[in-house]
Formats: sequence, C-alpha cells, structure tokens
Amino acid sequence: MADNATIVTVEIGGQPYPIRSTLEPAYVAELAAYVDRKLRAASEVAPTADGLSLAVLVALNVADELFRARDQQSSANGSFNERALRLEQLLDGVLAEADDARLSHASST
Repeated sequence: MADNATIVTVEIGGQPYPIRSTLEPAYVAELAAYVDRKLRAASEVAPTADGLSLAVLVALNVADELFRARDQQSSANGSFNERALRLEQLLDGVLAEADDARLSHASST
C-alpha cells in the first residue's frame, strides 16, 4: 500500500477488523457496514452455518451483485469498475485475515 494508508478498525459480525487502506475511512466504514448487513442477512437464512460458510455466502452474494452491475454498466464508465475492483480487493483482504485468524486459532488449540 502507499505511504498514506491508514488503519480503520471496523466491526463485521461482532468482530473487529483493522483494515489498512488508502481509501477514505468513512468509505471503508460504509463498506464494512454493508458487509455486516449482508452477513447478518445470511445468518438469518442459514442460522447453523459457521463463520467461514457465512463469509462465503456473503462473498458470493456480493460477487453476484457486482457481476450484475457490471453487465448493466456501460464499458465507457471505468470509474465504477475501479471502485468494484477496490471492493473486491478489500473483501479478499478481510476474508484472508479471517481465514488466517481461524487457522491460527485452530493451531493453538
């Protein structure tokens, strides 16, 4: 990341996540709130699913939204695609951190 990256701590699914990003902190918080809403909706649909399964369901749902939006977006508007790519990268980072934490927790028990 660039030198002007900051760490924004957000809460998703009741867990705090420190996110290092060059994006505006308010925007990162907005993204996290969106993912949190998606996670809560997924947990209502699949209440017995574990955290990783819920994260995968949320990721698939968001990816579906992204793909549908891409299909509707004209190719002339590159700004949307850039923001979607940043969202994908941010989500990939959060999921990787969650997976690392899960593996670390599993190996310590």
